[in-house]
Amino acid sequence: MNTRKLLSTLIVGGILFASCSNDDDNPVPVNEEELITKMTVSLVNGGNTITLVVSDEDGADGPKEPVITVSGDLSANTTYTGSVELLNESETPVESINEEIEAEADEHQFFYETSSALNITTAYTDKESDYKKEDGTSFTTTNPVGLAFTVTTTGAGTGTFTVTLRHQPNKAAEGVVGGNITNAGGDTDITQSFDITVQ
Repeated sequence: MNTRKLLSTLIVGGILFASCSNDDDNPVPVNEEELITKMTVSLVNGGNTITLVVSDEDGADGPKEPVITVSGDLSANTTYTGSVELLNESETPVESINEEIEAEADEHQFFYETSSALNITTAYTDKESDYKKEDGTSFTTTNPVGLAFTVTTTGAGTGTFTVTLRHQPNKAAEGVVGGNITNAGGDTDITQSFDITVQ
């Protein structure tokens, strides 16, 4: 066999072997998306609580249709204290997704959107520095997270109220810290629209 061909074959084979041999030495960690099977939005005014619930036992990507319930109508000219609870009920015990959101507060933000027929405004009442990282230290940044918020109604109307959780949104983008999802980017962990009546 020609020596030149033999050397070329050995060199190419060695390069291919070397390039493949280290692939598994330093695997890139995968941050798997959490399964969210239930979202409960609670709107409280005094002794009156309205709950908006979506239950989807196989998550947003599963074939089963979600079950959506709204416990009642909102009152006009009223401010409600809002909170969100996310659960993975496929785990035993049931897993609270809120804990992950709090530990990664700088990487999550809820957005609250209403159709034009609804006379509703929302405002964030929490910020990243309200929560602790996995190592137990507090965040120092004050961007909103949205686990806590307010809903203020004015006149009567009927429309949709959409709740969206984004993972790794660009909180520095225009309008994002004010609750505008347009420039947020990131990945949607969960989104659901609820039919709401204000009377």
